[in-house]
Amino acid sequence: MPIRGIRGATTVTADEPELILQATRELLEEILAENEGMKPDDIASAIFTVTDDLVSTFPAQAARQMGWDLVPMLCAREIPVHNSLSHVIRVLVHWNTELPQDRITHVYLRDAVKLRPDLVAAQ
Repeated sequence: MPIRGIRGATTVTADEPELILQATRELLEEILAENEGMKPDDIASAIFTVTDDLVSTFPAQAARQMGWDLVPMLCAREIPVHNSLSHVIRVLVHWNTELPQDRITHVYLRDAVKLRPDLVAAQ
């Protein structure tokens, strides 16, 4: 079975655990809703990154709260590019699916729409 990557990102207004967890849940719920037939059992893995200004919790905790208990996940820091968007949570979800690449929907929420306006406009 092919594996497809789904990109997503969102932002928070402050480095507070509940804000990070809520925004991550919102992002993952939207990824699930936008990608037909996607369910946690078919997710091979997920990699989360956060900008240097987010240190209060792991975004993967939100996925675990949603029942992604068996999904291998990793959290890491985004590279600190000068003048880049702050307070960003990114995810790359690896999904086992027969859907072709052009049927995958990447999700950018809140201020993160600035990161990939080409993908947001295509939705």
